[in-house]
Amino acid sequence: MKRVFIFGQFIGIALLIFILHCWQAACAQEQTNQELGAGQKTSPSGLTGAGAGGSSTTAAKPGRADGLGNPLLGGERHPLYRLRPSDVVAISFTVAPEFNQTLTVQPDGYVTLKDAGMIEVQGLNLQQFQEAVQKAYRGYLHDPQAAVALKDFARPSFIVGGQVARPGKYELRSDTTVAEAVQIAGGLTLMAKCSQVVLFRRVDDDLVETHLLDLRKMLKQKSLKEDAHLRPGDLVFVPQNAISKIAPFLTSPSMSMYVNPTQF
Repeated sequence: MKRVFIFGQFIGIALLIFILHCWQAACAQEQTNQELGAGQKTSPSGLTGAGAGGSSTTAAKPGRADGLGNPLLGGERHPLYRLRPSDVVAISFTVAPEFNQTLTVQPDGYVTLKDAGMIEVQGLNLQQFQEAVQKAYRGYLHDPQAAVALKDFARPSFIVGGQVARPGKYELRSDTTVAEAVQIAGGLTLMAKCSQVVLFRRVDDDLVETHLLDLRKMLKQKSLKEDAHLRPGDLVFVPQNAISKIAPFLTSPSMSMYVNPTQF
């Protein structure tokens, strides 16, 4: 009886070892399959090669000059130019030169194509404008192949007003700050309040953003870190100081607002 009991224990231990061995083998196989699956990503389209979906092989989006830039700098780093009213564009057709034309964008943002009617182009870049022209002529030409070119456009500009020597509109030819704009306009007058120079920047048709700059403090501290950089369409306004607002003639009682009578 004792021999039977010992033989049963031996069989039980052997069976337990066999089960543990099978479980370890199954776990190892499952882990190997997971590693192989992680190393092989299947393309959604079932393609291989450059179109298989690797980030290093993704083509750049067409119609973008330099992709998206730093969002803190306004989104795109080098956005493509978009058509505006008064811009002049030239259209030339490869196989149908009789449709070649030079057009000016109307104040409402439309242009009138020869035989194809009006299309809205304001806000389009040149590639989008080319596609719109080719689409408009598909009813007249079998395969319209058009080339477009920007011939003339409204120069970016800024305005300086108020107490400067030469107030007016100036071209924004390069990176320009508010302090530099004031100098371009001839500098401050004796009646200028340079501690409260206002920069107006239009956000949309109903909203204007304002920035208050203390040019006196910046020049005194010899630091232009707070000097704002201009954008096309900005308005720099230099107000009058309090003394320069005094009327040419004052009544005696009103004079006490500016001068202490005990000083006389």
